[in-house]
Amino acid sequence: MVASIFVNRLQFGPNEDFERYPRTLQDDIDKLQQQNRVYVLFAPDEREMYPEPQSYRVSPPSDLGDILEGEFRPGFFVGVTTVVLKLFSCVQPRVAVFGKKDYQQWMIVRAMCRQFSLPTEIVPHETVRDADGLALSSRNRFLSDRERREAPHLYRALRDVRERLLAGERDLARLQDQCIAELSASGWQPDYLAIRRQSDLKLPTPQQVDAAEPLVVLAAAKLGTTRLIDNVEV
Repeated sequence: MVASIFVNRLQFGPNEDFERYPRTLQDDIDKLQQQNRVYVLFAPDEREMYPEPQSYRVSPPSDLGDILEGEFRPGFFVGVTTVVLKLFSCVQPRVAVFGKKDYQQWMIVRAMCRQFSLPTEIVPHETVRDADGLALSSRNRFLSDRERREAPHLYRALRDVRERLLAGERDLARLQDQCIAELSASGWQPDYLAIRRQSDLKLPTPQQVDAAEPLVVLAAAKLGTTRLIDNVEV
């Protein structure tokens, strides 16, 4: 098994946290060494990945790449798909595992491989969480002690939306607005909280909700200066 580690400049916007994004290579190596199935670590530097200016880019379709994360982080998914295509070209994996915490990213990479007929199967991995439910993320280390205690609230809010959907609530707009208001009242700065179809991240119709269309509830919100994302499937 090959593990890749690379902080990709292309997917950070001009006002985002590329310079302060955690770079914990030795800590990552220590964790990988505990996994008996990891035999190769591919950790290139920027000169290796981009020996010349990356003028060729991979652009996801707007109906998937410009919504949700793509709306609040313009150009993010262009950076993601471009570097993933380069990583796949370097490593040529038969299977690549992507975490479901980055739900939209997983869907976009999967569609990219399908459309380019890449010989790589994209396998989703369930979100890994701390004991209190907080989804693991490199950015969690930026949370203060108080913020870390509050951070699991995001997951609890998403689960509450899921339970209310399963209980028969059908006013999706009101449900989303109520959850956003609750998070805001607890000190969060939500970018979005959205109920979408798992198949394509489009808005479900009332008929689809009644017919038990598989849904996903996605959210992104800042707590202090730290932006967290999470989701739950319904």
